[in-house]
Amino acid sequence: MSTSSSPLFKTYGAKGRTLYKLYASFILLCILSILFYRLTHIPLEHYSLTFAWISLFASELWFSFYWILTQSVRWNPIYHQTFKERLLQRHGKELPMVDVFICTADPVAEPPSLVMSTLLSMMAYDYPKEKLSVYLSDDAGSELTFYALCEACKFAKHWIPFCNKFDVEPRSPNAFFFKAHHSSSSDLSISKEWLQMKDLYEAMINRIDFVVTQGKVPQELKQHQGFSNWTSDMTSKNHDTIIQILVDGNDDKSIDVEGNLLPRVIYIAREKRPQHHHNFKAGSMNVLLRVSSQISNGPIILNVDCDMYSNNSQSIKDALCFFFDEEKGHETGFVQYPQNYDNITKNDLYDNSLKVINKAEHPGLDSWEGTLYIGTGCFHRREALQGRKYSKSYIEDWKRGVDRTSVDSASVLEEKVKHLASCTYELNTLWGKEIGLRYGCAVEDILTGLAMHYNGWKSKFLDPERKAFLGVGPTILEQSLVQYKRWSEGNFQIFLSKNSPLLFGYQKIKFGACMGYSIYGLWALNSFPTLTYLLIPPLFLLNGISLFPKVSSPWFIPFVLVFIAKHVYSLIESLYSGNTLKGWWNAQRMWVMRRITSFLYATIDNILKLFGASKLAFTITAKVSDEDSSKRYDQEVMDFGSASSMFMIIGTVALINGFCLFGVVLRMILTEGYVDDALLIQMVLCGLVVAINVPIYEGLFLRKDKGRMPYSVTFVSLGISMLVCMLSMHMV
Repeated sequence: MSTSSSPLFKTYGAKGRTLYKLYASFILLCILSILFYRLTHIPLEHYSLTFAWISLFASELWFSFYWILTQSVRWNPIYHQTFKERLLQRHGKELPMVDVFICTADPVAEPPSLVMSTLLSMMAYDYPKEKLSVYLSDDAGSELTFYALCEACKFAKHWIPFCNKFDVEPRSPNAFFFKAHHSSSSDLSISKEWLQMKDLYEAMINRIDFVVTQGKVPQELKQHQGFSNWTSDMTSKNHDTIIQILVDGNDDKSIDVEGNLLPRVIYIAREKRPQHHHNFKAGSMNVLLRVSSQISNGPIILNVDCDMYSNNSQSIKDALCFFFDEEKGHETGFVQYPQNYDNITKNDLYDNSLKVINKAEHPGLDSWEGTLYIGTGCFHRREALQGRKYSKSYIEDWKRGVDRTSVDSASVLEEKVKHLASCTYELNTLWGKEIGLRYGCAVEDILTGLAMHYNGWKSKFLDPERKAFLGVGPTILEQSLVQYKRWSEGNFQIFLSKNSPLLFGYQKIKFGACMGYSIYGLWALNSFPTLTYLLIPPLFLLNGISLFPKVSSPWFIPFVLVFIAKHVYSLIESLYSGNTLKGWWNAQRMWVMRRITSFLYATIDNILKLFGASKLAFTITAKVSDEDSSKRYDQEVMDFGSASSMFMIIGTVALINGFCLFGVVLRMILTEGYVDDALLIQMVLCGLVVAINVPIYEGLFLRKDKGRMPYSVTFVSLGISMLVCMLSMHMV
């Protein structure tokens, strides 16, 4: 095959699919046996036992249905390999303009120094700088962030030539100088210049951090004319539009120390007024779409979170292999890279790494041409993101874009596009409904990606050996639970809406993709079945009442086989994805915690929304934590240092299982010959719940540090759990 006709990417399937399909078929047979057993053995001698039996049957029916959904993305996952060399040979002289969107919203939760390191990594991509534009959306409208951006642009004049000269990876200065994994083309020749560049970077960060600590920019540092946009009466929720083009193509500030062009850099703070809803990140992205269409108009858009720095300078070229492929490139709407973190502990204490999702589930969705848009690390076709429907006749104009050498002066252009960022521009338009990112959802990214699929566009998932983006994962338990609460709430909201993939999407996308989307759409509904299984079996165990077949019964076999096979497969999948054995154990604990807190709250909030009793809110995950919390995280010690109601639920469930297991063991010791094999499954379940909750018991009673459970949480959990156990002994 000649180079001119060879594809720009290769797709290959996962190994061992035949063995997996045999496993899935075997599990399905066992599940059907369990459900048949429940239906044919309903006890009627006591109302409480009948209720418990039916509750377990309903939970097992739900788990069976949900398990089938999860198999849709495991049935035939696919993976991709790109060929950048072919791309450059065929299209090297006509590479498209690329616009990079970075969003930040709070200079406290998202420190400007962190944001600037991300921005610098984007500016330093191995890509023609005249075709690269970087937009920073500052939803706080903070002069602290603007000052940091001015400093970053000055530093970029030294940093980009340094990266090019020594082939630096990653090109985030913070990651390169202070993280363990970095590389360059020559470690020897780099030493002297490495120290000089590190000193230059640290000096910049010190200046930024000093200003942030002061809470304002001293007058003598306001050298850029853009500072005149800030007035004393401005607040983060009430200010005019601010657009500043810090680097363009018309002045000496646009070149680095070696005389080469720098990428465009544009600062945007959209207009905010208290009486106008700003639609969170989705609103910010739509403003970026409009403003960028007038300043650079790149046909490809990359959007990243402010903490997700570029870890691979070749990511743009890798993504373009999908868009430029002669056979399938015309139907590709977006290319999604996985969300990875560089602060994950060895055993992934809070299961933040998303390794199984990235290695197993996203590739499975890719096989149905329906990879999720996860809101960061995603390359979009501008036309697809803006709401255009796919058609075979559409031909992309890769040469389009605004030539930076022929545009108006920066000041003229800034005034010309300001109206596009006003808070009233979208009134009585289709923005947020059919154009741009969709509004009204806590996970606007997922909804927007689904809308693109409904419009006929396909998506690709690419997970190269060198990670494309790395960010900062939550380092405190509450942060992690709140993050999953937002994700599950938004996904469930989509499932309940007219955009529901399982209920309405099968007419527009493949049914496998509908099932795959529904895995996340139905996360929240796992809460009640999980609570049922965590509470009813141990409480009946405490009373010596069996809810499962005896060991001697043939019906015992499918229960045991499902339990063993499912968890063995889960362990193998986790290890294959890069987790450790302890990491898998931590993941089991976290999924239990999420189901009884994050998912439970998400379900309740969605029910309240249906009755108009709850409003949409967006919570920013903090990117910093105090020194004590960081030390505990590094030592893999769970942090419970707040009186969260989530911790009360976790503590109560853990204590109920602990009391019930202790009670039955005590009864076995005190009552000679008291061994009932019909209680074995309940004892094992209760014992496993107690085992995964060991850190909870430590936090409740043994630890003395600031990360322990607050005494109020301990007392409430203890009181509720004891009351529940005592009531169950009278009611059962």
